[in-house]
Amino acid sequence: MGGPSWQQRADVVVIGTGVGGLAAARAARRAGRDVVVLSKAHVGYAVTATHYAQGGIAVVLPGTDDSVAAHVADTLAAGAGLCDRDAVTSIVADGYRAVSELAGAGAQFDQDLVGNWALTREGGHSRRRIIHAGGDATGAEVQRALDHAAAGLDIRHGQLVLQILRDADTVTGVLVANADGIGVIHAPSVVLATGGLGQLYRATTNPAGATGDGVALALRVGAAVSDLEFIQFHPTMLYSDAAGSRRPLVTEAVRGEGAKLIDARGDSVTAGVHPMGDLAPRDVVAGAIDTRLRETGEACVYLDARGIAGFADRFPTVTAACHDAGIDPVSQPIPVVPGAHYSCGGVVTDVTGRTELAGLFAAGEVARTGMHGANRLASNSLLEG
Repeated sequence: MGGPSWQQRADVVVIGTGVGGLAAARAARRAGRDVVVLSKAHVGYAVTATHYAQGGIAVVLPGTDDSVAAHVADTLAAGAGLCDRDAVTSIVADGYRAVSELAGAGAQFDQDLVGNWALTREGGHSRRRIIHAGGDATGAEVQRALDHAAAGLDIRHGQLVLQILRDADTVTGVLVANADGIGVIHAPSVVLATGGLGQLYRATTNPAGATGDGVALALRVGAAVSDLEFIQFHPTMLYSDAAGSRRPLVTEAVRGEGAKLIDARGDSVTAGVHPMGDLAPRDVVAGAIDTRLRETGEACVYLDARGIAGFADRFPTVTAACHDAGIDPVSQPIPVVPGAHYSCGGVVTDVTGRTELAGLFAAGEVARTGMHGANRLASNSLLEG
């Protein structure tokens, strides 16, 4: 077998163009490094999970009744005792700085009547601490801002990373397939930011590229992975019997603003299941829906949002998805089912993204920082990224 058909060099190779990847790439560039960013997607496709994130970013804002301790406690409770407390505290405490930096990069978050960032509440949270953009298009706004701020970075599309290369002690680069053939980018640092693995499931909220590539690359190069069994099912994926594996999400913020989960008879799905009812952590709500569907034999339950004033303005993304499915959420309950959503485990890192292999880093959903434990708290994902 012959050698590579092309070779290049860089200081840092980042694999992935969502919030984790672009945040890492921008940080490396600010540090004066020569950075190459690789995406297996072709130009013009909204392929990152970041783009599809609806609800918002969980963050403790100064001057509110919230606290880092309260956010940490909610995260630990949702994670079913399997979070790393130090990792959770580190990430939550740094949240306001990170979000402020994102706003400085151009992200525009929704404001209340006096000009402060508007806050909503989601499942598992004891406070209203979720900032959002475009009503329910937070991820799209974060992606837009980061794409704009990444102008000038060497971002290459249509690049399939086949293997991370290493010697005895450290990373040495990546093996890449593209239109020019199979080649090597020599680099002492590689950042995995490849997202999740929802496409392994029949129905998922994840985009087509979420096929677990990062975990596979890490395993092949000998890096540790952990908690892969903890796949979060979002309780409210829009139900459809149409073909196609990616299904629209109905953001948890809809329940945060007062929508109720009911079955076909109109009975509450979560009554008596958890003290927080419809705003219990996601694993609890998804489990309650699954139990009810098994009992009734129905295909879905319903999210009754008819009591939310100005629904179409507050939730334009959900409204559009419902209309595409022939549903008017203002006058009809929304049919929903749980769907594969978020991988809580992944490549083992510390809170700075370092793995046990020198030169290999991981960020975002592909990383197992210890933040999420067995179940991610709503809107902690963009925060972590």
